[in-house]
Amino acid sequence: MGLLRRAEPPGYEDFVVSRYREIVRFGALLTGDGRLGEDLAQEGLIAAYRSWHRLGLPDGRPEAYVRRVMVRTAMRARRRRWRDEVPTGDLPDTSRGGFTDRSDLSVQVLASLRRLPADQRVVLVLRFWADASEAEVAQTLGVAVGTVKSRTSRALAALRASGLFVESAKETP
Repeated sequence: MGLLRRAEPPGYEDFVVSRYREIVRFGALLTGDGRLGEDLAQEGLIAAYRSWHRLGLPDGRPEAYVRRVMVRTAMRARRRRWRDEVPTGDLPDTSRGGFTDRSDLSVQVLASLRRLPADQRVVLVLRFWADASEAEVAQTLGVAVGTVKSRTSRALAALRASGLFVESAKETP
């Protein structure tokens, strides 16, 4: 007796093939870990597959949906893990292969992002890596635009205080 294989919804496979790498990179930036980022990407793509009947439409915005699922999944996992977490000053080994080019700046950015609280890290990744507007970030996270602005401001201040960034041209007279 042969196994039946269910056909992929039209357009789903093309979406995954064309966007998978960027979706995994987004997850890795959210979590600070390439393997966890790939797990998040899988969760988001599974949810998209289940909802493809409406996401596959011209106005379906599947990547925004996948990112929203990934952010919410990461935040839920973070809240669950928080009870068992013990803070430490040691950073994980960054010598293993991953999703970045491993330049000095890349390693510094990742280390600095890991030090931020999850809610601030998510806002920065959505705003500056995913290039989402404040309104889009607010909608994805289910918070007010003012909350997005304040989290962004605090996160950028923390990155500046860490010595990672110099003042931008906009901020100098």
